Amino acid sequence: MPDMSHQKPINIIYTGVAGTGKTYRLLKIAQDYTEYLPKANHEDLLNQLVQSLSWREVICLIFLDFQSNKQDLVKVPEIVNHDFFVAKAAQNARENNLNNTVWSVLQTHSPTHSKTVVSKNRASQAYFDKDDSGAWYLLSESIMLLNDLSQQLAEFQQAQREHHTSQNQRFSQQRFSMVSFHQAYGYEEFVEGIRPVMAPTAHASHAQENNSHVNNRSSQMSYAIQEGAFLKLCQRAANDPKQRYAILIDEINRANVSRVFGELLSLIEPDKRAGMANAMTVNLAYSGRPFSMPANVDIYATMNTQDHSLAPLDMALRRRFRFVDCPPQPELLPVISLSKDLEAGNAAETLDLAKLLMGLNHRITQALGADVQLGHAFLWSVNDLEQLQSALIEQIIPQLAQAAGGQVAVLQYIFKDEQQPLDAQFIQDGQTLVADGSSGLNGQMESYNHDAVRNPLFSGHHSLLSQSMSATSYRINIDLINKTGKFAKSFVYQRLYQ
Repeated sequence: MPDMSHQKPINIIYTGVAGTGKTYRLLKIAQDYTEYLPKANHEDLLNQLVQSLSWREVICLIFLDFQSNKQDLVKVPEIVNHDFFVAKAAQNARENNLNNTVWSVLQTHSPTHSKTVVSKNRASQAYFDKDDSGAWYLLSESIMLLNDLSQQLAEFQQAQREHHTSQNQRFSQQRFSMVSFHQAYGYEEFVEGIRPVMAPTAHASHAQENNSHVNNRSSQMSYAIQEGAFLKLCQRAANDPKQRYAILIDEINRANVSRVFGELLSLIEPDKRAGMANAMTVNLAYSGRPFSMPANVDIYATMNTQDHSLAPLDMALRRRFRFVDCPPQPELLPVISLSKDLEAGNAAETLDLAKLLMGLNHRITQALGADVQLGHAFLWSVNDLEQLQSALIEQIIPQLAQAAGGQVAVLQYIFKDEQQPLDAQFIQDGQTLVADGSSGLNGQMESYNHDAVRNPLFSGHHSLLSQSMSATSYRINIDLINKTGKFAKSFVYQRLYQ
């Protein structure tokens, strides 16, 4: 396995308008941080499982394994002889004082109110306690903090079961964590925070040998410091310095970045990482323990430049990231053939989606600015005329109408409707329709309502489009909604090319 510990950390934000494949990039990057191992034997699975875990995590994993076999009370010799512990000791070339290692971890992570454990050096978070017989058990409140370990254990156990039936399947380890920022996302979810947990009372602190269940009425709420997604990943990376890890952040500018990162914002610069020339250490806000960001953690994020309702990205973050622009890529879109029945027997008619998108974006840029362009993903799944019509009605026109504030003149310019007859306009002026006795607004709404009843697939959009039609002066042509009339012909869409 190559030593990647000296590779320079990567901090990148992919920017662009909606639909340009930014999130897709994150998913592809995730594959680079996923390791697959053949299911060769039990020893390989063990080594893969415990490789990046600390001694405390290994011992927690052992307790979870015992619990999965209906055993809650565990003696120190059982821990030392467990396969997980033996594998970790072998990886660390440890042969002596293994009992002392277990005792040290158990005592350090015992509660201050324990009546059976005396320790002068206790960690901020307790995981274990001991009963009067000298057997140890996992604290109920700590189980809430071990979701990641529980998942790893479940995957390991599943891999063992599958090993004998399928030698071709692979065991995977994800060395990344993916999160989506939003307006309510904060430091507590990303780094660490105090959260409520349900814990049993002193009379039901652990299950007895007879596996009796604790009644819910015996539980009480308590609070514990829990690690967030980023801190968990960093701890895994610190325990596995020869591999690279990645935090993948979707929509980074949807949250208050300075609040989410907190004091860690000073640590993400490459030269401030652990082991670097200007390495920094800070004390975490809740636990108070010192933290230095590992050099083998990369940060990738996406940012939608179109969302002007969000606060501008903090300039401090701009100094710490490289920004990679992700423009629309119309060249990825296909040329679609129109169905025979819609083209009156002319099966050779086609629509070039790349030209259509380029034409729309050219006029969008002129009228509304480059940040309002449409990404290629809006037409990515379009394979026929009906799908194109649906994309225009349900996604493209509503988005452009919002960006244009419902201004009919702007929308008609984008869709080249100004010189077109009324029945060939994508966007119609509601006031013009009202003034037209034969094609008045009431008549259009009656036709629309009839179509919604006739076409149940479209009826789900009835309320939304009706509200839109009554709230603004622009109207989507009812023939486009019905997918009839001139909008069943290719020339209406081909005029959008230029």
